Amino acid sequence: MKSLVSLTSLLILILGIFSCTSDSIEAKKAELESLKSQVTDLNAKIKTLEEELIAADPEFAAANKKSLLITTLPARKGTFTHYLEVTGSVLSKKNVTISSETVGRILEIPAQEGMRVTRGQILARIDSESLQRSVEELENSLALARTVFEKQERLWNQKIGTEVQYLESKNRKEGLEKSLASLKAQLAKSLIRAPFAGTIESVQVRLGELMQPGLPMFQFVGESDLFIEADLSENYINAIAKGDSVQISFPSINKNIASKVSATGAIINPNNRTFKVEVALPNLSEAKPNMLSVLKIKDYTNAESVVVPGHLILSDTKGDYVFAVENGVAKKKYVKRGYSSGEETEILEGLVGTEILVDKGFREVIDNFSVNVAKQ
Repeated sequence: MKSLVSLTSLLILILGIFSCTSDSIEAKKAELESLKSQVTDLNAKIKTLEEELIAADPEFAAANKKSLLITTLPARKGTFTHYLEVTGSVLSKKNVTISSETVGRILEIPAQEGMRVTRGQILARIDSESLQRSVEELENSLALARTVFEKQERLWNQKIGTEVQYLESKNRKEGLEKSLASLKAQLAKSLIRAPFAGTIESVQVRLGELMQPGLPMFQFVGESDLFIEADLSENYINAIAKGDSVQISFPSINKNIASKVSATGAIINPNNRTFKVEVALPNLSEAKPNMLSVLKIKDYTNAESVVVPGHLILSDTKGDYVFAVENGVAKKKYVKRGYSSGEETEILEGLVGTEILVDKGFREVIDNFSVNVAKQ
């Protein structure tokens, strides 16, 4: 019986301790929430008072400035070059239309569009049967005239016969020789040949078609004497001149070469207000007519420029500005920007080139803000 009483008392004691512990935890939680609420209210009041004092008391503002961790970089003083970037197309000075020079029906067209040919290669064959017969007749007549002339010449050398007979035979022979040469030249024109190595751009005739002198047959583009042509806005008419440096890139073949402006147009296209620029293309076997290229033409250079990274330039209602560090304080410097090239921008006014600019953190600082430069 005593044992049972002791066990019951022990259970009551344990339950009492547990109840007290549970009540203590809940009380602590409630006290923590109350303190957090007080801290929030206090922080809000502190912030409000600081803002009011900073606005009203400059000495208090200077003494309570917070320091922001930043990185810096120097403004650059030196040469700045600007390139105008435009798209151009590869062209050939040997872009010609091949026409017929004789009358006849087309018997054969070995050439095909896109076909690369060498100089003298046959592109088409025109019927020349009548010319061939005429050539054969003249050759027979010429053979007889030569025989007569040779005999007459021997007689004349022997002082036999008259000078008129000798001259007539000579004139007949020479006349037939010239006529035969002319006829053979016409006969050769029945074979349409490539005037130089190049590519057949288009075939404008069909097999069996009757040709007349002057009718176009092929559009032919040579593979030498290539150049690049581009259209530039008339705003650059005085900025681009013959001899200016050009950087050429061909995206399709991943090639980059340097060249110069070889000619500039003197006429403005009234439809798009542009003028033509021609760039010499050095020997490049991979370059083909009509290939696209990107031209970077140097249109401006200044050896005494102040240059800063373009992304550091901000703007407000007064204009463009950057932040420079002076005695541990960020200072707003209003600037006048010039050309931009890549990631760099030329500064025309506002900087002398010796300033230390705020780099990382430039969007967080404000004028006269205390800063701490991180070690890089």
